[in-house]
Amino acid sequence: MLDIKKKINDFKMSRRAFVGWSTAVTAAAAIPVSRGLKTKAEQNKVFAAGETNEIWKTAACWHNCGGRCLNKVLVKDGVVVRQKTDDTHADSPDFPQQRGCLRGRSQRQQVFGADRLKYPMKRKNWKPGGGKKELRGKDQWVRISWDEALDTVSSEIKRISNEYGNEAIWATGSGEMTKVLSENGGCTTDYGTTSWGAWYWAPTMMGVAEGWNELGINDRIDLRNSQLIVLWGVNPASSSPGSPTYNYLQAKKAGAQFISIDPKYTESAQVFDADWVPLRPGTDHALALAIMYTLLDEDDPKNNPLIDWDFLNKCTVGFDKDHMPKGADPKDNFKDYLLGTLDGEPKSPEWATEICGVAPEDIRKLARQIGSTERVALLTGWGPARINDGEGWVQAFSTLGFMTGHMGRSGKMTGVSCHRSSGNGGPWLVKPGSSGYTSPENPVTNKVNHNEIFKAILDGKYHQKGEGVRKANIQLIYHQYNATLQTRTSINDGIKAHRKVEFVVTNSYNLTTNAKYSDVVLPVTSEWEREGGLLTGNREILIAHSNIVDPLYEAKSDVWIAKELLKRLGKDPKKLYPVSEKQAFFNELATSTVITKDGKDYEPLVEITAKDIKDWNVDGKPQKGRIALQEFLDRGIYQVERKPGDNYGHIAYQDFVENPNEQPLGTPSGKFEIYCETIHKESKKGWTEISPIPKYVPKTVGYEDTFDDWGKKKKGKYPFQVVTPHYLRRSHTVFDNVPWLREAMPNPVFINKTDAKTRGIKTGDTVMLYNDHGKTLRPAETTETLMPGVIALPHGAWPEINEEDGIDKAGADNMLTKPVTTGLGTSGWNTVICNIEKYKGEPLKEDVKWEQRIVFPEGEV
Repeated sequence: MLDIKKKINDFKMSRRAFVGWSTAVTAAAAIPVSRGLKTKAEQNKVFAAGETNEIWKTAACWHNCGGRCLNKVLVKDGVVVRQKTDDTHADSPDFPQQRGCLRGRSQRQQVFGADRLKYPMKRKNWKPGGGKKELRGKDQWVRISWDEALDTVSSEIKRISNEYGNEAIWATGSGEMTKVLSENGGCTTDYGTTSWGAWYWAPTMMGVAEGWNELGINDRIDLRNSQLIVLWGVNPASSSPGSPTYNYLQAKKAGAQFISIDPKYTESAQVFDADWVPLRPGTDHALALAIMYTLLDEDDPKNNPLIDWDFLNKCTVGFDKDHMPKGADPKDNFKDYLLGTLDGEPKSPEWATEICGVAPEDIRKLARQIGSTERVALLTGWGPARINDGEGWVQAFSTLGFMTGHMGRSGKMTGVSCHRSSGNGGPWLVKPGSSGYTSPENPVTNKVNHNEIFKAILDGKYHQKGEGVRKANIQLIYHQYNATLQTRTSINDGIKAHRKVEFVVTNSYNLTTNAKYSDVVLPVTSEWEREGGLLTGNREILIAHSNIVDPLYEAKSDVWIAKELLKRLGKDPKKLYPVSEKQAFFNELATSTVITKDGKDYEPLVEITAKDIKDWNVDGKPQKGRIALQEFLDRGIYQVERKPGDNYGHIAYQDFVENPNEQPLGTPSGKFEIYCETIHKESKKGWTEISPIPKYVPKTVGYEDTFDDWGKKKKGKYPFQVVTPHYLRRSHTVFDNVPWLREAMPNPVFINKTDAKTRGIKTGDTVMLYNDHGKTLRPAETTETLMPGVIALPHGAWPEINEEDGIDKAGADNMLTKPVTTGLGTSGWNTVICNIEKYKGEPLKEDVKWEQRIVFPEGEV
């Protein structure tokens, strides 16, 4: 191992070189027309392997970044010496290469970093029952053997389940350890809306596609038929790396105009030269209502048609009193709500402007553009729905699409355009296969909402959805591949909860925040050290990544750990893991499928021969397929080639819109439900009641809460709203420890220049953000591209909390979030309020100059 580490350290890329390269890549991402890289022939000349012991392999970039790209590494004597990206075919708009970003390019520093966890370890002052629990997060670490580590973990699982019951064990996430604990009698789990916000549950209740899949919008080829593309909280240049920005640019080349509705003039708005409509966070709902009011107010079916009445009448229920669902009171229709017939408050632009901050004349202009343009793509991201009380926004946005009929036809679409499917909707054209591993049913029914999980530990109770209050007595936390402690609302509550329970264990390859506050940490392999696997991305690709290096130090795979724990718990590992990890990878390859040429069915993707099976030393049968096994592994990717007019296009809701009576939706009415009793009834099982129509309610911890007196517009002690955008330094929390990225992307807090000036803040000043939930520091970056009254704090920084004063210096966003649950159980990460001031203490050093979280430096134990 020391020999390998020496080889790794002998090959170094300077920070200066990487920062220069990443700056170029960022610029190239902003102007993908030129694509910014060498030709394939030039790359082959540059990257040519000079010796027979060098080989290019496909390396996993497996994180949840919002995209998926191809990353290749040159391996020499077991050491990665170079990287490149997709050069498997000529690049074109119809058949684009899947090119990597700066995060994938820095993956080497994650896999081979000095801060990799090397050995199993336990907290010095831990003992059964917890020991000095208050020292979690600041105690010393002691190296232990794998046998001691596994014996300790299994004995604590047995002890706590016997003493308190299996519900006293909480498994975070849904990985291998949840399977182990489920097989051992079960465990408490947590659930929530995570990135999707209110788009997680509400859409399907009203007949709209889930916001977390790819079926709600048209495909990227059809996007070119749109005349107007409205990006409502959509910023693919930052949150969906890879091809999405390039795909949108093809629509712009085809003549589409862009509008960006967002608190920030985003990177994407700059690339697409979009008109910017700035608005306050969490007030999108009010703006949408005012747009719809304007459509209704100005519509003239003959002389100025702005509303698609045929669509409304045939495809929806609930718009007016004559089209209400069975059993609903006619006076509760949406049209009368817009007009203010019952409440005396028309939802006019003048009503909305004091909430959302958009001028009345701009609201009317926006409404006219959306209503009068023939082919409009109304696209939204998850960010506007990651708010408290967000379900009404989902209802309102969808209803805007219904009113204008921008659905079910070429160039017309209304829905979520986010993550890997941004600008490219439709079912997968290539699908990964199954490993053959199984997941047992969890006998424990305790399911705690994300916003309540830490309070459940601290207060001993939580709300079981549909049932009411249940008692909780969680005494063991098992962290898997996630970042629960720092990605749930209120990190400070999370730390208190971790210091209360009797045992915390984490599987990790770095000392993440989860691991830092644990008692026992088990070092796991990265994907580069495993047998290989498959990764999905946009609908057209499937990536096959290979083993790159042997496991580093004493790291083991999660499957190996699971098997060893099952043995110690008296369970048969073969029940859950009947085959080896190599066989499981082979099974995934063998059962992968690809769309047939006619676009009507699927067929095997991989062709497998008897020789392949013998060479792999696995069980299997020869089969025909689209691509030979070894060719797939050598290329590392299979991509379905697209072109206009092919059989792989997707028009969302087309069958229903063309024939709503014979192709009904899965709602009680069979139609899109503007009046949705299902949402209303379901909300009564949870926390706050949701109206069956999209009525505006002030958001909990929203804009209205920045005032002490709303009527007099007197600001309170927390006058700023905070948004938590994704940031190219990280994939959520992953990569925040990588030195190259810490230098290339310094992670400031963004504040409007006028707001900064009134507080004496300049770019580079260390500032403190604070509210009732926590305090955090960051260097300020003043900008005119952010709406006044709004602060943008990038999501995902690893907290570094001073134990003396409780101040975090890393800008961890969940230091400021309030653990409150609303509606169907949505997490409100973008409904945050705070104050900001110039910090009076010692200014922050650049992040790249901070000490890494290195446990047992090389040569020390």
